[in-house]
Amino acid sequence: MDFENILIEQNDYLAKVVINRPKKLNALNKATIEELHSAFQKLNKDQSVKVILLTGSGEKAFVAGADISEFAHFSVNEGGKLAAKGQELLFDFVENLTTPVIALVNGFALGGGLELAMSCHFRIASDNARMGLPETSLGVIPGYGGTQRLPQLIGKGKAMELVMTAGMINAEEAKEYGLVNYVVPQEELIPLGEKIASKIVRNSSVAIGKAIKAINSGFVDGVDGYKSEINEFGDCFGTEDFKEGTTAFLEKRKPDFPNK
Repeated sequence: MDFENILIEQNDYLAKVVINRPKKLNALNKATIEELHSAFQKLNKDQSVKVILLTGSGEKAFVAGADISEFAHFSVNEGGKLAAKGQELLFDFVENLTTPVIALVNGFALGGGLELAMSCHFRIASDNARMGLPETSLGVIPGYGGTQRLPQLIGKGKAMELVMTAGMINAEEAKEYGLVNYVVPQEELIPLGEKIASKIVRNSSVAIGKAIKAINSGFVDGVDGYKSEINEFGDCFGTEDFKEGTTAFLEKRKPDFPNK
């Protein structure tokens, strides 16, 4: 896969997606969003890929925001379409992938950058990371899911404060609020992501995909998450992974999942 704004590294079961616009602090523009969509779509279909790590190039930024120059002149209608298209192509798309996506937040994750990190299944931050949704300082609000995912992750009150003040929090604060799972020195960020990925890959990728669906369903209005869990749980019984997993347990050996 050849792209202008992102890099893809693939090694066995692990794929690493690197947003590569260092001169723009990896800011998201239309082209980058489309490239990320294409990359995630292809990696999710590749049965050899079990985990995807997402990070930004360099040591300063994961993604420092959206490329404001692209939409500063937009009308009301164009602004609405921008948010809708972005959510469809990237943010909602990543959240609902059945392949686990871990955000490795190296440096600034602001605006669309934090929204992208929040759309991943969970997050690890370097100790120099800074996160926030500064959109109200520009006369707009987060448009790529930030007003929804941030309260889900850290609670309504703190999310309200961060959006209203357009402030930033550091990595340790993000960990305290539950926004990130771990904080490590920058040189340990990718190794920790790889270590966690190596634990994930031991398990059934089919079951993990169904778990993602069940967990996400609990955050969708009008959807009964418990019912979704029941359905996904039942479906597992028809998979080869279930047969292998239960057989291996009874035979007191490690499973060799066919991932089917």
